[in-house]
Amino acid sequence: MICKMSHLRNASVVLLALLAMAPAMAASSRCKVTDPTGTPLNVRDIHKNIIGTLANGRIVHVLRDGFDDSGKPWAYVASPEGRELGWVYREFISCY
Repeated sequence: MICKMSHLRNASVVLLALLAMAPAMAASSRCKVTDPTGTPLNVRDIHKNIIGTLANGRIVHVLRDGFDDSGKPWAYVASPEGRELGWVYREFISCY
């Protein structure tokens, strides 16, 4: 029983460490706006209101990924300096 508890504790510590690192790992994803329409990419708030735009070629960092109710992929991005910008349509950014 002690061995099993120790194993569970170790697994929990590893999981917590990975979860703590996840935002940093996502934030290190260097991406570029690649909107095929040739127009600036809309940046939206959580309610899908347009709060700004990003020009093609602009470098951003992905902080989080998500999907809307329709299953479309979105990414919450920040500037290279770390300023949070908002949500953009994930298909219009390329990460490397």
